[in-house]
Order: sequence, then C-alpha cells, then structure tokens
Amino acid sequence: TDNGEVLPDSIPSAPGTLPHFIEEPDDAYIIKSNPIALRCKARPAMQIFFKCNGEWVHQNEHISEESLDESSGLKVREVFINVTRQQVEDFHGPEDYWCQCVAWSHLGTSKSRKASVRIAYLRKNFEQDPQGREVPIEGMIVLHCRPPEGVPAAEVEWLKNEEPIDSEQDENIDTRADHNLIIRQARLSDSGNYTCMAANIVAKRRSLSATVVVYVDGSWEVWSEWSVCSPDCEHLRIRECSAPPPSIENASDIALYSGLGAAVVAVAVLVIGVTLYRRSQSDYGVDVIDSSALTGGFQTFNFKTVRQGNSLLLNSAMQPDLTVSRTYSGPICLQDPLDKELMTESSLFNPLSDIKVKVQSSFMVSLGVSERAEYHGKNHSGTFPHGNNRSFSTMHPRNKTPYIQNLSSLPTRTELRTTGVFGHLGGRLVMPNTGVSLLIPHGAIPEENSWEIYMSINQGEPSLQSDGSEVLLSPEVTCGPPDIIVTTPFALTIPHCADVSSEHWNIHLKKRTQQGKWEEVMSVEDESTSCYCLLDPFACHVLLDSFGTYALTGEPITDCAVKQLKVAVFGCMSCNSLDYNLRVYCVDNTPCAFQEVVSDERHQGGQLLEEPKLLHFKGNTFSLQISVLDIPPFLWRIKPFTACQEVPFSRVWCSNRQPLHCAFSLERYTPTTTQLSCKICIRQLKGHEQILQVQTSILESEGETITFFAQEDSSFPAQTGPKAFKIPYSIRQRICATFDTPNAKGKDWQMLAQKNSINRNLSYFATQSSPSAVILNLWEARHQHDGDLDSLACALEEIGRTHTKLSNITESQLDEADFNYSRQNGL
Repeated sequence: TDNGEVLPDSIPSAPGTLPHFIEEPDDAYIIKSNPIALRCKARPAMQIFFKCNGEWVHQNEHISEESLDESSGLKVREVFINVTRQQVEDFHGPEDYWCQCVAWSHLGTSKSRKASVRIAYLRKNFEQDPQGREVPIEGMIVLHCRPPEGVPAAEVEWLKNEEPIDSEQDENIDTRADHNLIIRQARLSDSGNYTCMAANIVAKRRSLSATVVVYVDGSWEVWSEWSVCSPDCEHLRIRECSAPPPSIENASDIALYSGLGAAVVAVAVLVIGVTLYRRSQSDYGVDVIDSSALTGGFQTFNFKTVRQGNSLLLNSAMQPDLTVSRTYSGPICLQDPLDKELMTESSLFNPLSDIKVKVQSSFMVSLGVSERAEYHGKNHSGTFPHGNNRSFSTMHPRNKTPYIQNLSSLPTRTELRTTGVFGHLGGRLVMPNTGVSLLIPHGAIPEENSWEIYMSINQGEPSLQSDGSEVLLSPEVTCGPPDIIVTTPFALTIPHCADVSSEHWNIHLKKRTQQGKWEEVMSVEDESTSCYCLLDPFACHVLLDSFGTYALTGEPITDCAVKQLKVAVFGCMSCNSLDYNLRVYCVDNTPCAFQEVVSDERHQGGQLLEEPKLLHFKGNTFSLQISVLDIPPFLWRIKPFTACQEVPFSRVWCSNRQPLHCAFSLERYTPTTTQLSCKICIRQLKGHEQILQVQTSILESEGETITFFAQEDSSFPAQTGPKAFKIPYSIRQRICATFDTPNAKGKDWQMLAQKNSINRNLSYFATQSSPSAVILNLWEARHQHDGDLDSLACALEEIGRTHTKLSNITESQLDEADFNYSRQNGL
C-alpha cells in the first residue's frame, strides 16, 4: 500500500472485537468516462481490502488512511478504490458489477454490503411520445409518455407552451401516474402545446410536442316555424348549432388551421414520392401486379428481367430461356453470410423471362428459399443453396466455375480448440467467452504422470441429426484423448439454450461413438451411477469418467417448452454510399453461438448497434416475425414490402445453433444524413416480443460502438495446479475428512450435497471413494464465475452450528484463505 505496510502472513487468533463498518460503499454510476471512488471505513481494523465480482482487488490499487478513535482507543482504517468505465464494460457476469469490503481484526473478518457500479446512459428516442388531442370542455385529457430507456431511470417533467407544469399548484392536473399527464376536467385555458421532458444524471431529452385543443360543443337552437309550401309542394324548417354562439377565431386558431393544412400538403407529397419511387423500381425489372399483397395471404409477384444492360445480371448478354419458370416460397432470411453472397450471385438473377415469387407474408418479398421451395422447369434441374450445407449446382453449367471460386475464398472454421498439460495436481481448461470448461480434479491423474488434454467445440455443421421432435440445445464439445482413464470423475461444463423446466422438457446427454453414431448417456432427471448431470439455468455440469464428444438434446413435452434465443442487430455501410445494411440475428442463447456471430460480423465490418436481448421462443409451431419500425420519414426509406420478414417455426426451432439472420437494406435520401434511428421488433406470433432500439451514426468515426469479445486465437492458457481451484487444498482435506465419515444423524456428505442444492441422484456419490471430494469438484465447476466462497461458507456455517467437527472452519477463515490464496497466485 501507499504507506509501505505489508500484509501479515497470517492473522493471529486472539480475543477482541470484530470490525464494525462506520462507512460502507454506496451504489454508484459512471458518467461518460469519469471513474468513481468507492469508500470503506471500519473499526477496529488491521486491514481492509476490496473484493469486486468475487475477485480481490490488487493491494496497489487501494488508498488507505489510518487513525485512532479517541473515545474507544480503537484503530480506524479508511480505504477507497477507483473503478473505471473500462473495468465495468469488460465484466460480463450474471449480475451488475459489484464491490464489497472485507475488514480484518484480531477476532476475524467482517464484510460490508455489496455496492453495484453501473454505466449511466439515457437513450435519445422516447419509447412513446405524447399525441395531440381535441377534447370537449370538461372532458378528461390523458397524454401518455414513456421516457427513453436509461440508467438510472429518467425522471419526467411536463411543459405547457415551454413552461413547467406544477401539479401541486393545480389540483385539476395529475402527473404522477406512470409519467402520464392527466387533466381531469378540461378548461379552455388548457389548450396549448405539451412536451414531455426526461432527465437523469447523464442528459435531458425532449419528446415531440402534442397540441391539445379544448372546444365548446355548441348545442342546437329550437326549430324555426315551417316555411310556406313551395310550388313543388315542399316546405322546410331550420335550426343552428349556436348555443353558445361560436367564438371568433383568434391567432392561435389560425395557427392551428395553418398547421393542419401543412400536414395535409406533407401527406400528399409523401404519397406522390412513394408512387414515383415504386415506378422507379421498374429499372430493376420489378412489377408488383397484385396490390392485395397489403391485405395478407399468398400473393403472386412477377419479376420481369430486363433484356439489355441490367447491372444486376451476371451475364446480361445471355439470351433468355423462355421455357423456364420458377416459384420460390420463403422469407429473405439467411442462415449465415455465405447464403447471402450465394443468393446475390446465383442463377436466380439469370435473365429469365418471368419469375414468380410466392410471398409468405403480406409485408415481405421473399427471394430466399425455405424448406418448401418448388421448381418448375423444362429440361432443367438444380438445387438452390439453402441452409449451411455448402453444396449447390446451378441451372446453367457455364456459370458454375465462378461460384466455386468465390466459395473457396470464403473463410470457414470447423472447430475451436485448446490444449493443456496436466499432472497429479489437476487443473482447469477454459475457452473464454464460450461457456465451455473442463475441470481435472486433484488426484485424477496418477502421480509422476502428465497428460496433454485437449478440448474443442464443433463450429461446423452439427453431426448430431435430430430425430422426430428432438432438438439440439448445446454445442458439440469434444475432450480427449479418448483412451485416457481417470481415477476421479472430471467435470465438463456445457452451455445450453433451454428454459429449464422438467414439466416442459425432457433433456438428454448424448455421446458420439467411434463409429460416428450418437448414443444416449442419460436423461438429466434419471438416476444413474455412471455419470451425474447438474442442470443450471444456462449450463449443464457433467461428472464423467471417460473422454469423448458430448452434447445436450431436448424433447419438448408440451407446447410451453421454451428455447432461449439471443437477438442482436448489426449494421454497416454497403457498397452504395447511400445504403445502410441492418442484419438481425436470432441464435441459440449460448456464448459460443454468439461469439461465432461476432467473429463473422468482424470480418464483414459490422458494428453491434444495441445490447443483445433474450427472446423466449415457444415450441407452439408459430413463426417468428422481424420488422423495422419508426424509420425517420424524409431521411430514410426501405424498399416496399420488405419492412417485415417472417421465418417459419421449423427454421428457428431446429436451427442447430447455426446463426439465422434477416437482412434489411435502408437508403438515405441525401448523403448529408448521418444519423439513423429506428426500432427492430422481433416477435413470435402469439408469443414473446423484444424491441431493439437503434440509435447510431453511420459514420465510422462517430459511431458509438458496443463491443463484444470474439476470440480468434486458438490457444488459451490452461490453469494448472492449486491456482485452478477456489477451495484451498488444506480446507478441502478438512471438509472431506469431516463429511466422508458416516454420521448417525445424517450430518455427512449427504447433508453437504443438500446444502449446496444437490438434491437428486445421490446414489452416484455413494459409489465414489470420497463423496465429499466429488461434491466439491461439482461446486468448483458450478461456481467458476461466481468469485468467492460465500455460498460454501454459508452452507458450512449452517451445518457447523450442530456439528462440532466443523467448529474450526469458519467464514472468516475461508475469507482469509481465499485472500491469501489469491495473493500467492498473483490474482
């Protein structure tokens, strides 16, 4: 530390007082790039150190001050650290970035509260702007306002004609209900322009103004007398709506009517512009012949190719084959970037006289090919590229060579691989940002032996083909060499995308044989003595005694079975300087699946435009819709009928982890437009919906980049020996010696398992030479990202209240061991 003190090698156990915190760290927000300071003060305290996300903060990052409490004579220590924006951004855990203090005295340790640190922000676009209204006098006025998303949440203030509204001074106005403005009984003086203001510690935002007009509903006068009969034998009587008489138009009325007139003119200009734009599309040979496509159902579109000089054609000089007609059915949703390139260069754009496209949704033109693609031709046959099978043939053999050359130039990856050398002390093999890890326990490898162990993730086409309703829920993970025999079960952690529920899923662990076939090892709910599966919300931890290739599959029991999908939007400029491409991905919610997307987008120059979100996709056979909303008019445009795209249920449900995405092309009206704001709506029909807010600068130098790590290097360092384990070996031995001995009151390894939420298939542990050691191995695999030993300490403390042999293992000793362990290993 700054005052030159060093930590004692051990904390003496002597009578005294536990540290008491005078000041604990408070929750904090990082504004822009300014670091924040977290403080702790305790007495009596020999040392205070911060722990952030379960890891000890290095002592050189602490600033410490020491004083003496004159009233008690106890030593008071105050410590603070700085937390930067980069540290918070680099942390990707299940909860917010957090820090807490641990203080030492002669008696033991005390922990402060956990303080969360979050990056403050406020989006630019309101989720809902107030809308203008016309209401009769004494009617109720409700103006809705949903402020932009922000951290911390924005506070809302209302303005009327640019002046703040004070609801405390006017009982007729209420602004407390969900940020909405409520005027209980409208008065003529309530007419005006209303604006919703949102603000937090970062910024202020203004909504669009809403014009409110309060009018007097004039009543009818009494009827006049009947007039004299006319030569046509008609007579009439009249009455006027003039009770009270209408007021004379003032300046505000004139302004209102002028605004309405301008709005009518703007709408007319927009209609004319859209009409001219649609006519201009004839340059590309597109003629929409049935306008009823706006109303739904399967409609027919004619794509008439241009005979001469069309730049879209690969070979515009080739004479058309008038005998060929093809029908395609399916959305323009591609399963990886390769499909897109093949589509734009395939025989679909060869000069045919007439191509009919069936539209699967009333809002999309479908140029991709789904499972039901139909071909009608004379003396021609071929296969259009679909999915990720990487094989195709064309309608015209002369065009085949360029396609193959293009295909071979595309980068392909078949697996992600890492290796490590392990000995008797064991260790951990981890692939960062994939959720896959392998724990080799202490003693699993014989003494004086060392083995090179590898682990890989299949990133190509899955070799496990689903049967019937069964779907692949995880990556295919291989660990080896396969001929190695371990004396203690190792722990393999595999991520999955199922929303875990035994009522809706039947999940299986499968292994690939040497012949390439897949066999079921066990159902995760079954009792087995050969292996053990512990299913957590996002990963499955498996105890195994043989290496091989493993994967998780799921069989939905009901329509309520849910796959968790990660949805994200990337953007980049196209070759045409006025166009901007949006690519929306829907992938299985496993870290390795999304890492593959990030890696592909990095090669294409894509930029992540919004934090990815989770979509709960039900097995109810309903399709997925992806649409672009709220495109700024007069600044951007999207091609007609392409703002909404639909993906069949089977393409999403059985995606086999391959990155499914839909592409949207937006065009600027002028090069001066540099900002893009819109919403991407991803929803399952009769299911869950997510909104991705896009707010970005299309200029690379000004764009706000949301970064996600994509590992390209195939070599990852392995953790070997004691530093790979969170539980120090000395404490581990004491726990095993305590719980492996049978206890008449049941306070043995079974209680240790139950206190650590291991409640099923306990017969597996009974077959092991040291059940407690295997339970602790499973704890190590399960809590590799949790940080400290708190959960284990709480379990031991609860058992120790009635177990005399555990009285010498306290939470303070675990804290001390955890700290010394981290310091010794330079963590």
